[in-house]
Amino acid sequence: MRREFGAVCFAVLLLLAGCQGLGVGADEGTPTGTDETLTVTENGTERPTNSTELELQTESGPSDGSSTVRPDPESDRVGWENGYWHNDSLDVDNSDGLNDTELSAVVNRSMARVEYVRGLEFEEDVPVTTISRAEYRNQSGNGSYGDALQTFDNAKFEALFLIGENDSSVETQERTLGDSVQGYYSPSQDEIVIVTDSETPEIGEKTLSHELVHALQDQQFGIDGNASTRDAIQGRNALIEGDARTVETEYMDHCESNWSCIKVDQSGASSGSSDAHIGVFYMLYFPYSDGTSFVADLRDQGGWDAVNDAYDDVPDGAREVTTPTDYPEWEAREVTLPAPPSDDWERVRPSADRDRPDYATVGPSAIAAAIAYTVFDDYNDSSVVNRFDLADSDTVATDPYNYDLPGTSGWDGGRMQVYTNDGETGYVWRTAWTDDAAAEQFATSWERVIRHWGGERTADGNWVIAEESPFGDAVAVHVEGDTVTVVNAPTEAELTELYDA
Repeated sequence: MRREFGAVCFAVLLLLAGCQGLGVGADEGTPTGTDETLTVTENGTERPTNSTELELQTESGPSDGSSTVRPDPESDRVGWENGYWHNDSLDVDNSDGLNDTELSAVVNRSMARVEYVRGLEFEEDVPVTTISRAEYRNQSGNGSYGDALQTFDNAKFEALFLIGENDSSVETQERTLGDSVQGYYSPSQDEIVIVTDSETPEIGEKTLSHELVHALQDQQFGIDGNASTRDAIQGRNALIEGDARTVETEYMDHCESNWSCIKVDQSGASSGSSDAHIGVFYMLYFPYSDGTSFVADLRDQGGWDAVNDAYDDVPDGAREVTTPTDYPEWEAREVTLPAPPSDDWERVRPSADRDRPDYATVGPSAIAAAIAYTVFDDYNDSSVVNRFDLADSDTVATDPYNYDLPGTSGWDGGRMQVYTNDGETGYVWRTAWTDDAAAEQFATSWERVIRHWGGERTADGNWVIAEESPFGDAVAVHVEGDTVTVVNAPTEAELTELYDA
């Protein structure tokens, strides 16, 4: 049953996802994708989207049932772009691909429709091109990652019990998203790229509308930002993707009621690789799921004006998204770590490869993914939570996945540092919590994660994970008031070389 449930949940994830970026280790640096996978990248893996379109439908005839063509306005206005009104119909056949004239008409009308829904005006045209999935895979797999960055990123995902120490975190992330990406917007190039599975490139308005929102956001507010850690990126992306998903949803509602829209038949398209990592995908989906609810909360308070204002004060992390009442006052506590007692362990500094912090901040959304993955994986029959804790049937259309799990509430800051010694890696990860009870709850949940992966408690109160486990190491969990420090080393004896409790 565990494997069947995982397959079903992953299918739903693919169905609902938007354009999550890939890009490694944005914990920590440039706005690139996954560290929590940002919305944009500068290395060719920008902002992938996964928007599953409906059946193929060509358009003809006015959407309002009349044959009247409205004249152009005297000046540009919301709901009109380059000769097309938002409710115009087009005589376009998408089944054999779109020629340049047809593509221009579809894009301009979609821009007008995004303006109509969002209430903002595009300041300039948005180029849209298409590439094949094979070309996209080749493009996204050509990132240049130095040894320090790869070592750091591998250790970080191992610390989250998502990717084992014998696997590459970079390759796993690329594989997870490579088959589901439908398109992306690149702020660095000011263009949208649609990824197509068909021999004749087809474009659906679901994907196009989502990416056009990102172009509109970039023109109006700027979305490349300077978020530098995983949790900060999750907070910023939640606003960006929640905004885009909200517009996309209302746009498609019009398509079902009073607009004639172009859709794409994806019955034969790739919908996700069997090798895709469900735990990583669960983590990456956070901005779409909880971001949509966050934007809905802003709109309830002050309409689209409140959403616009939020771009001047983006959420500082996932906590402000999962708990909107904390926004915008909450700020993560500064967390520090002492140097290891032993000089044998050398700090891994990914900043040697690019301009980024030399530590990680993994917040409640990443912790939730680690806990949720114990339901999806088939390593053994235990799990920290049950499947019913992971989804809310009442909000499945807008906020389908629950990231407020036992051990995530009350997260108040964190810092992870990675070390190497003679080819082996270890880490020290300290999290701060709002009170002692929240810290204890996290420690309890985290020890259950460790036990799930084969951990057994030793006489000294540490944990040793079986060698056959993907995470075969020693782990210590130290609770000190409202902070919890997790230490990892190859053997139990080496734990005190990294952290002296």
